[in-house]
Amino acid sequence: MTGRIIPSPDGERKRFPVGRPGMRRPASVCMIRTHSGNHSHGSTHPMNVNGIPTRPLRPLPADGAIEIIDQTQLPHRLVWQRIDSLDGCAWAISSMQVRGAPLIGATAAYGVALALAQDGSDATLAAALDCLGATRPTAVNLHWALTRMAQTLRPLPQADRCPAAWAEAARIAEEDVAQNAAIGQHALALWKDLIIADDQVFNVMTHCNAGWLATVDHGTALAPIYAAHDAGIPVHVWVSETRPRNQGLLTAWELAQHGVPHTLIADNAAGFLLRQGKVDAVIVGADRIAANGDVANKIGTYLKALACADNGIPFYVAAPRSTLDFACPDGAAIPIEERAGDELRLVTGLDRTQQPAHLRQLPADTDVANPAFDVTPGWLVKAIITERGSCPASREGLRALYPDEVGDD
Repeated sequence: MTGRIIPSPDGERKRFPVGRPGMRRPASVCMIRTHSGNHSHGSTHPMNVNGIPTRPLRPLPADGAIEIIDQTQLPHRLVWQRIDSLDGCAWAISSMQVRGAPLIGATAAYGVALALAQDGSDATLAAALDCLGATRPTAVNLHWALTRMAQTLRPLPQADRCPAAWAEAARIAEEDVAQNAAIGQHALALWKDLIIADDQVFNVMTHCNAGWLATVDHGTALAPIYAAHDAGIPVHVWVSETRPRNQGLLTAWELAQHGVPHTLIADNAAGFLLRQGKVDAVIVGADRIAANGDVANKIGTYLKALACADNGIPFYVAAPRSTLDFACPDGAAIPIEERAGDELRLVTGLDRTQQPAHLRQLPADTDVANPAFDVTPGWLVKAIITERGSCPASREGLRALYPDEVGDD
């Protein structure tokens, strides 16, 4: 059997077949495209809800509040939630009303501004940073945003901190939009050899939700899909449901809003489709990328990366700078969040009267494990795509894109 030799982290060399007879064989397209300066180039086409340009986060500084799409209500109901306190912001993040690493970071930044509304003291600032920092352990964007807010606000007089916090949170949000637009263009350039004919559908598979619902706009893993669709490229998305939180349903919902053809699949169908040659590429987002290129993402990502390796399908990771944790040496050092067992024991949906309801599928005393994330080693990743371009998932690759931030081994 022919195959590709891929070194594993322990030094053992493992053979994976590059494909099956009749499969469309992807070209080798991994490259590094380094850009300096302004990274806001690329598409600025906003995402739509019912044809209306929409972001999942609305700052209302004049009212001392923000509005968020309550993602726990999707895909059945589009509900906007008003938040005007630190506690409300922390609850929105921890309960996953707000989710997606970049959006968590931006929301937390606005949470600091909400906390400073009545009191700009050092104690209030420190309490806000601690409270928000404890909401989710794995997504490094959260801690990146809070660190940036702290560095901006601590040197300022107390009276100036609240307006400065609103301004800095807005900058974080707008940078996320620009970075995600750039990710979309870089990935589209990277895929140019995979999109071999204008009249042939390009089939992409995703996992979890890394679209504009998970960011301030555009998305990370979905940014190139939207860019392709907006450019007139025929693209179809295989959407993995992503149990137990079923974030794939969010992906299907937002793709439908934007008119992108897609098909929802059970998680366990992914390997079958990959083996049949019905997928040209797999792309996911990330909650944290270690300095060596290991990637933490929603549970089940690692299995898709393994299936891609076995079938010669390129597996990509898209993430902005705020998801890269250069202080984290490798995937083994990434904290993995263990969420409540009832996320497995209960199924959420609509009842016969179209009202939200929970269905118990397991007895309450059933012992379950519910890790929210897994780690995909960098050697399974074809390329990491950031706002600066694409690179191999390795310390050397990341150093090429971020030479001032990745040190020597």
